[in-house]
Amino acid sequence: MSTQQRINREQYLSILKNFKDQQIIKVITGIRRCGKSTLLELFQDYLKQNGVNEEQIISINFENADFEELQDRKKLYEFIKSKLKAGRKTYIFLDEIQNVNEFEKTVDSLFINKDVDLYITGSNAYLLSSELATLLTGRYIEIKMLPLSFKEYLSAFEDKTDLSRKFRNYLRYSSFPQSIELYKVNPENINMFLDGIYNTILFKDVMLRKGISDKNLLERVTKYLYDNIGNRTSMKNISDNIEGIEKNSSYNTISNYIQALIDSYIVYKANRYDIKGKEYLKTQEKYYVIDIGLRYYMLGQNSNRDMGHILENIVYLELLRRGFEVYIGKVDDLEVDFVAKNSKETIYYQVALTTREETNTPNSILERELAPLRKINDNYPKYILTLDDDLEADFEGIKKINVIDWLLAL
Repeated sequence: MSTQQRINREQYLSILKNFKDQQIIKVITGIRRCGKSTLLELFQDYLKQNGVNEEQIISINFENADFEELQDRKKLYEFIKSKLKAGRKTYIFLDEIQNVNEFEKTVDSLFINKDVDLYITGSNAYLLSSELATLLTGRYIEIKMLPLSFKEYLSAFEDKTDLSRKFRNYLRYSSFPQSIELYKVNPENINMFLDGIYNTILFKDVMLRKGISDKNLLERVTKYLYDNIGNRTSMKNISDNIEGIEKNSSYNTISNYIQALIDSYIVYKANRYDIKGKEYLKTQEKYYVIDIGLRYYMLGQNSNRDMGHILENIVYLELLRRGFEVYIGKVDDLEVDFVAKNSKETIYYQVALTTREETNTPNSILERELAPLRKINDNYPKYILTLDDDLEADFEGIKKINVIDWLLAL
């Protein structure tokens, strides 16, 4: 049994369980190697443990050369159709389906069969492009999968002590599930593993999918974003800091490249939100990355700097895992690191490496972190997350919490 199979991905597995046998397509999206295939295997094990026979399960991974012939949508449909039996539920799993040309037609044909329960995965946002989304409107749910949370990462180790060291390893050696197995054998192998992920994404999911030919420029844009996590930026900022771009077309070029990176889930964009004006802003967004270990691989020795923004990146991803839409908050001339919104609540977060200082002056780190939160005149929860290991504190309703405790809380 692999390390991935031992790690509890119950957050995602529970969604599949809840939607089992419902006439709706389950679409699992996320970056390559984040655990989508393993999630399908876990769910298939669950089905077998709950009365589903082996012959009721059809599972095809289109990254596997054994199924290359089925990348033709008509052959795929005929293959699956030949295995269906009227009146018996068949569970169909189509992994990395973006490799099938015009796959949406096959998906639509399978969906209308009431004896079919359909699950598909993909590593590129093209999977839910406007064409497919229009075709399947109201007939699918999207499960947005990320690499391991720190809580999931920790569950792979019998020894749960020395959380600070394990958190540093989580940052340094990657949150991709397979990296744990590699770490236990030889941590030096992780960079080779990340190199494979990085180059596959850039070549298959970005360059081939989007018709980009300038790999050198694409890599420089990617590296710039990875080097500037948590910094407000713009197309002009990026253009001015990357050499070799034709200035008269650079903004469009950069914008297209960045969108391709976002579509492949290797980069995430956080837009800004005016808290007082209740208005979504279109400029000075921030970018965060899918995995800090991948950032270490790309930037080498430079990746250690700015641990505050690295911590910010971890909090951003965790908020996504918890089902929030996440924005950068603006309140007058001050900034709130994150405004986390869902259908039920809004929560405000400041993230700082530490707020400790010898003296508590008006210009102290703590006062600077509290200032924007104090300007917000609503009753939604407000938090400061830090790596300080002192007890939880409360500043007139603004709670300061250790970020590792917060990550492990749910």
